[in-house]
Amino acid sequence: MATGWFGGSDKVSIFAFVKRVSGCRGDLSVHATELIQPYKLTYLETAMKRMILFLLAAAMTATVSAQPLERVAPEEVGLNPKQLAEADSMIEAAAAQHDFPGAVFAVVRHGKLAHIKAFGDRQWIPDTLEMKENTIFDLASVSKSVSTAVSTMILVERGKLRLNDPVRNYIPGFEGWVDDEGDTLDIRILDLLTHSSGLPAYAPVTEVEQKFGGDTPEALLEYIKTCPRGFKPNTRFRYSCLNFITLQHVIQTISGQPLKDFARENIFEVLGMDDTGYCPEGDKRARCAATEVQPDGSVLVGDVHDPLARVFNKGNSGNAGVFSTADDLAILSAALLNGGEINGHRILGRLTVEKMFTVPDVVKHLGRALGWDSYSTYSSNRGDLFSPSTVCHTGYTGTSIVLDPENDVAVILLTNAVHPYDNGRTSRLRSVVANMVAGAIVD
Repeated sequence: MATGWFGGSDKVSIFAFVKRVSGCRGDLSVHATELIQPYKLTYLETAMKRMILFLLAAAMTATVSAQPLERVAPEEVGLNPKQLAEADSMIEAAAAQHDFPGAVFAVVRHGKLAHIKAFGDRQWIPDTLEMKENTIFDLASVSKSVSTAVSTMILVERGKLRLNDPVRNYIPGFEGWVDDEGDTLDIRILDLLTHSSGLPAYAPVTEVEQKFGGDTPEALLEYIKTCPRGFKPNTRFRYSCLNFITLQHVIQTISGQPLKDFARENIFEVLGMDDTGYCPEGDKRARCAATEVQPDGSVLVGDVHDPLARVFNKGNSGNAGVFSTADDLAILSAALLNGGEINGHRILGRLTVEKMFTVPDVVKHLGRALGWDSYSTYSSNRGDLFSPSTVCHTGYTGTSIVLDPENDVAVILLTNAVHPYDNGRTSRLRSVVANMVAGAIVD
């Protein structure tokens, strides 16, 4: 009886074999060898075995890597395409009247990319460059949500950190709140995540450089350790970049890694967010949307816009520094809306995501979830129509993300509104676009 490539009496097609191994996980060569073993190879076929193992390993690598979200027509996921087209028109008009140079707008529903479109330009100075769907944006403070907060919650569910842990457990010398009686109340991890710690909103760059020995991460941290605490934790809301720079140092102390590496290994690579990370280089840097023109006439392209992140933390910062595309943020959004997992790739457990998206009881009056906004005074980008479970965040450069778990929908609007001279306008548009996407839901 004639034998096939795999020997023996069974006539096994290479297509059936590839189909069989395509679902494997783990060490590719081991899986492929185990699957080939039952088929007895002749002497003349041993060389073919090696070639097949190589080809299967390559094919299986592509299979096990997370893939971009499937793109579907809006109506396939219960969205009215005409309503989304109207939202497109609003964004296009805003770009045409120079509210910002350009934008990329994306909508995710039921784990699929239902809409994505680019508008305008990604750069005006020194040259005009067209905006594209794969343009990479400086996310600014959206970094707090998609990287620092998620990284923090990863450590919580791994048993390395508790939300009620005092910050001083991880940063020696980190001072708490001292009341009029001289009693000290610790600032906790939860207080940082909800912007209820009392830390100042920002840090004076020149003063920190002069007083604490230069433009280093250590100098900035020394300032944060002892800077004025404005109020008793949990009594007020004050949005503070220092909260998330502090979280950066907590993450780094526990993990022994820079935040940029921890986030890459535990979030971005896991989900296949290939265009997302800190300090973009090479082709990724060349694809970045420009931000603000600097006093010396240079233009920031691929360097983080936020001064604390750029000057002190050299791009590796808890308050800003992530660069990403609408496509990659769509993958992350779909994973979070699906309880922390997409296409078999998990970054968080379901209960962890639910906790992250919930406003803690102790700050119900403030409206901030863990690293995300829910209904604070900063939450206008969520619009008026999404469910009460909606969370959101914005970035100073003109970026915005909105997730509504109840309706399983995400709205991503990325603009380069600070280019060229930090006079762009996006606040009202973000809210209007969110309302239009909410209005597009028909199922």
